[in-house]
Amino acid sequence: MMSQHSHFYEPQHGHGLAHDPFKAIIAPRPIGWISSRSAQGVDNLAPYSFFNAFANTPPIIGFASAGWKDSVRNIQETGEFCWNMTTRSLAEKMNQSCAPVPSEVSEFEHSGLTPVASKLVNVARVAEAPVSFECKLTQLIQLQSASADALDNWLVLGEVVGVHIDNRFLEEGVFQTVKAQPVMRAGGPSTYFGISESTEFHLFRPQYPLD
Repeated sequence: MMSQHSHFYEPQHGHGLAHDPFKAIIAPRPIGWISSRSAQGVDNLAPYSFFNAFANTPPIIGFASAGWKDSVRNIQETGEFCWNMTTRSLAEKMNQSCAPVPSEVSEFEHSGLTPVASKLVNVARVAEAPVSFECKLTQLIQLQSASADALDNWLVLGEVVGVHIDNRFLEEGVFQTVKAQPVMRAGGPSTYFGISESTEFHLFRPQYPLD
């Protein structure tokens, strides 16, 4: 039964609130800190808040871009990119990397970050990041509405072909997520979340039939 006190709206007609709640509801979200390289050799680094993993074998990750931005163009041209983990200690520099600098300016230099060569793709990784994925483009999809109208939104999917993990965050072969302190994006113009041991809990997948 629907609560009489619920707020209902149709996105196409506006939400009627002080701030669009969509990104606050689908939250927190991992940050797609994507590095790419143009066909002319200019390094690019940009954060995307619509990012996640989509397959395990082979590992597939993806991010969505509102508009045909430098990252999307570079990846279309070269077929390669990297994902870099954003941590609390890197959050401010990650934020600097989303500044609207000209295409010929590298966000690595602008943000004070160190580019380091990858092993399998011709794209620089963020040296300071505790984890980086080297990726090969699998699909580049222009999104569309329910009425099949083409949108200026692009979904980039890539297979993870190489993984770099700082050994400081591996204990007995297990990656220590809390120790790495990744940060995630939420709603509002400035809201982020971190993680801690106090918010950790465990659930094991149920078996059927039940014991």
